[in-house]
Amino acid sequence: MEKDKELIPHLFRTEYSKITAVLGKFFGFEHIEIAEDIVSDTFMLAAETWGQKGLPDNAVAWLYAVAKNKAKDYLKRNQLFSDKIAAAVAYNSPETYEIEIDLSGKNITDSQLQMMFAICNPVIPAEAQIGLSLRILCGFGIEEIADAFLTNKETINKRLFRAKEKLRAEQVKIEFPGKDEVTSRLNTVLTTLYLLFNEGYYSLSQNVPLRKNLCLEAMRLTYLLVGNEATNQPAVNALLALMCFHSSRFEARLGQHGESVLYEEQDTSLWDDELIARGQYYLNKASVGNIISKYHVEAAIAYWHTTKPADKWEHILQLYNTLLILEYSPIAALNRTYALSQTIGKGAAIIEAEKLGLNGNYLYHCLMGYLYSEVENTSAVANFETALKLTKAQADKAKIRKYISDLKK
Repeated sequence: MEKDKELIPHLFRTEYSKITAVLGKFFGFEHIEIAEDIVSDTFMLAAETWGQKGLPDNAVAWLYAVAKNKAKDYLKRNQLFSDKIAAAVAYNSPETYEIEIDLSGKNITDSQLQMMFAICNPVIPAEAQIGLSLRILCGFGIEEIADAFLTNKETINKRLFRAKEKLRAEQVKIEFPGKDEVTSRLNTVLTTLYLLFNEGYYSLSQNVPLRKNLCLEAMRLTYLLVGNEATNQPAVNALLALMCFHSSRFEARLGQHGESVLYEEQDTSLWDDELIARGQYYLNKASVGNIISKYHVEAAIAYWHTTKPADKWEHILQLYNTLLILEYSPIAALNRTYALSQTIGKGAAIIEAEKLGLNGNYLYHCLMGYLYSEVENTSAVANFETALKLTKAQADKAKIRKYISDLKK
């Protein structure tokens, strides 16, 4: 019975997004809520029926069959039916016409890819793209999305509503872009997946510094792109390599009580060698052509973080220099100062960090606390105390308090 209770949430995570993508493509953005409602009703019926009668022999097939039947029943009962299949009915009598909803593995993958390109459309803001991706492509609940964005359900509901309305107004189709469009549209998709992964990897949520579920969903969606001939491009492989390298250090990044663990304090025996090898595989696949994206550079940086040679920090520093030329970001600049401290010392790194203008950023004050440690402990304590006020993760607060305590001894 306990396993039965655990199965439905598991299937919701794995199957909700697949069925929603297929039905969403079938109904179009004009009626995307109908697709979402049908899938939600399917899982509600599963919880009720399985609780009374026990699990079916094939739970996934049961879900697919019920979702299909619910979609067909809806179409037959509503005006949408005649709107969607009027042309087909002209050539088929109502008695013989059968509504086809294809939930085969290939169509699920194709629908998810098409939905991904539709959602990751520059007509809506990046945060809305991520929100819709989490909802439709990953099966996240509104509350989970609100947690990821550190906001409330009302705000997320409004954001997703506005995004859907905009996609409708712009008549965005759920389809794969033409051959000439793929590369330009792919850049927006990769940006969304990159931001989705970062939402998890650099989480600033109330309770945890790392949200593995967001990272794993970003990896799953990127893997879909790698598996498609048209989107299996160097930048996609580089992004997947970056995700693999970062994910390989998941276990080492979190301490016993869920707190963040500084890189130099990580237990390297906890690094996942299989994911490191996968990262190397995808990075090698990305090493074709003449274009180097920021994902290539960041993947190379992440690769060096999984190695142990004495000169790795020189390589990392040079790669950060390249990255900042390609695309400047405050976090990349902040990370560069750590690499600088490892190569020419904390004093030089402090000077560079203070130029960044990141006062009020939790990560900045944590780094400054580290850089000032054993150089000027009063400043180190002041920075850690500022970081303590800014961070929301309770486990990190405990870790920072320990740093402060050690510095005051």
